[in-house]
Amino acid sequence: MTTKLFGEPVRRREDARLITGRGRYLDDIGHTALAAAFVRSPHAHARIVDIDVEPALDVEGLVAIYTYEDLTGPLAEPLPVLIPHPQLHSPRTGYPLATGEVNHVGEPIVMVVATDRYLAEDAAERIAVTYEELPVVVGVDAARAAEHAVHEEIPDNIAARHHQETGDVDPALAASPHTLSFTQYIERSACMPMEGKGVHARWDADDRSLRVYTSTQASTSVRAAIAAKLELSLDKVEVIAPDVGGGFGVKIVHPWPEELLVPMAAIALRAEVKWAEDRREHFISSAHERQQRQEITVGYDDDGRITALDVHIWHDNGAYTPYGIIVPIVTATQLVGPYALPVYRVIVESVFTNTVIVTPYRGAGRPQGCFAMERTMDRIADALGLDRAVVRERNLIQPDQFPYDHRLTFQDGRPVIYDSGDYPGLLAKLRKLVGWEEAESLRADAEARGKLLGVGMALYVEGTGPGPYEGGHVQVLGSGKVLVSTGLTSQGQGHETVFAQIVASELGVPIEDVEVTTGDTRRFGYAVGTFASRAAVMSGNAIALAARGVREKALRIAADVLEADPGDLEIEEGVVQVKGTPGTAIPLRTVAVLSNPLRYAFDEAAKQATQFAGPADDSKPPVAVGDAPGLEHRDYYSPIRSTFASGAHAAIVEIDPATWEIDVVKYAVVHDCGNIVNPMIVEGQVQGGVAQGVGGALYERMAYDADGQLQNASFMDFLMPYASEVPDVVIDHQETPSPLNPLGLKGAGEAGVIPGTAAIASAIEDATGRRIAAMPISPTQLYDLMRSPDSEKTAAAARRAGTGVDA
Repeated sequence: MTTKLFGEPVRRREDARLITGRGRYLDDIGHTALAAAFVRSPHAHARIVDIDVEPALDVEGLVAIYTYEDLTGPLAEPLPVLIPHPQLHSPRTGYPLATGEVNHVGEPIVMVVATDRYLAEDAAERIAVTYEELPVVVGVDAARAAEHAVHEEIPDNIAARHHQETGDVDPALAASPHTLSFTQYIERSACMPMEGKGVHARWDADDRSLRVYTSTQASTSVRAAIAAKLELSLDKVEVIAPDVGGGFGVKIVHPWPEELLVPMAAIALRAEVKWAEDRREHFISSAHERQQRQEITVGYDDDGRITALDVHIWHDNGAYTPYGIIVPIVTATQLVGPYALPVYRVIVESVFTNTVIVTPYRGAGRPQGCFAMERTMDRIADALGLDRAVVRERNLIQPDQFPYDHRLTFQDGRPVIYDSGDYPGLLAKLRKLVGWEEAESLRADAEARGKLLGVGMALYVEGTGPGPYEGGHVQVLGSGKVLVSTGLTSQGQGHETVFAQIVASELGVPIEDVEVTTGDTRRFGYAVGTFASRAAVMSGNAIALAARGVREKALRIAADVLEADPGDLEIEEGVVQVKGTPGTAIPLRTVAVLSNPLRYAFDEAAKQATQFAGPADDSKPPVAVGDAPGLEHRDYYSPIRSTFASGAHAAIVEIDPATWEIDVVKYAVVHDCGNIVNPMIVEGQVQGGVAQGVGGALYERMAYDADGQLQNASFMDFLMPYASEVPDVVIDHQETPSPLNPLGLKGAGEAGVIPGTAAIASAIEDATGRRIAAMPISPTQLYDLMRSPDSEKTAAAARRAGTGVDA
């Protein structure tokens, strides 16, 4: 196999192991460990009056029971606000175990440890907690009304007011030839990885060290949190992410209470302790996302060009704010999309509700922002009687305008400056790919079959690869194996393959010789985590830099052996050779041996590096000043700011007016993530994202009642699309390399999900002629909308009906 693999569709190396049952997930670890279970609040808002553990004490196999009263030191303090922000004026977080008050169903109150999970659950069921119920706040509208407070000391329920503004909006709106104002909603949803959260901890009392396995997206950060909260030296804590069965954002939150409590119990009991989340626990006690109320006013001219945009968003952050206001910031700054907006103001008010916390879910605020911007474009086109693609085209940032400064501040605290792109090119490719110009003939054909057909599109820009840094380590062994490690974790994205491709290409070695480790603090202690489509951009570039460091050293050592200039050497198939003279060569594995001068020979290969093995320059030390033994290098990549990927999606839907079932019959994607390391993996990421986008548009909804009880906390009731509901996706690529990093990469992980809700809403509106102002939408809701005399018809529908009405 060639060693120049960058850009090639290499099959995923990890799949054979994972699909044949040889993966190693959290619950595959610690079969003999003690098991933890939790008593969780059945109420959305209540005071804890009393906890009676006495009935549980006679359960056979019970080992320990912990309540808040058993927590000491930093562990007894509230959980951290991970990302503080000056506009987060009223942050609140819970405790590892609740004290005094619970603020959502599922909040942990008691931890039980027993010899197995069944006995732990039995004991937990016997513990009696007495509550005094308090008024419940559910949904952004109830939080805005503030008739009741989630936290008594915050009577308006507002955690943060995030405000960004470019230009003077009010005069610009007043001077606009046309204005529109409207309100729309995105409902609460959540990610559902196949594997829930889980923690296994083992304490070594002899050297006072702790090893923790956790299903996380941020192993190094969990390590730091455990060390801080349990008052351990950081060097005595190891955290390892084994195979992780999906993350999608919920596992970037840390430390979860269980990530502190399970290690605490392991230390106290001097025994292995494990907890694995069950599905109901995931529904009611992990994290959700998405819910927003969006109030939009836009000014525009006769050609559909936006003159001013004013957006006020009410964002539901749930009961606590452990992840700060990252989702509101991302919505506020990604809402602008690929468009040149002369004047823009956004205010996001993030409010408390008595529901599960809201933290990033794949897309992380971007689908909501895209929904606001793209539905605005559709409204302008509808009002003016213009093609929706034409209105978008007239507002696009042009290729010669890069780098483009939106004069906003992104989630990394740095400017929103688009690095590169060709947005008109994306739109042109999309129109061709979906058959935009043939929409009317498709509509006529569907009508002949008794169906309603609609076409919709949505464009987006995605900030990817935010800092502050990631690192990479590359080491060539005497066997010829190349060990690669990086601190961020993998949850199925194909990191093992992509990072191996980068190293094989940079170092000139067969990919079969490259072994990749991620998310293990024993191998790499400094990292940030896997989120925001940053793995390839951050760790990919760090690993490339590390590989280049190894290559430079290898050529330097080989040059001495081959008596050649390092500039005249190359590495091909794991062999260092003189360019154009393959016979003058030395295997890279031999260079690795020679890189470590030895006194003792422990095998035949080692003899080559011993002090009497051959002539040496006795005027130089065996290890050069500033050098180190071994053929290895560690490096870090820290960007000046984020990169910005982009894309355009289009959906064609058919609707049966007898059942109002919505069928996505075609879905087209054009995507630009800069230089592509592996197109097969990028397409897999897009396909998976589109499936989640369809789910978010048509199925996934966390349905709370007025009492804060989640009504669909199981897969019997929470709908997700099957393969039969996910359309075949046609994909085209565009590559505009980023000038900000050595490999020219932008991220791809969230691209598929971001515009799905907006594109499908646009297509449904096009098919039905009724205004779609809330998503997701079900057949029942669409039926009610079509029958309601109060539902708004679009101007295009009125014109098609021949009424002469023009909005």
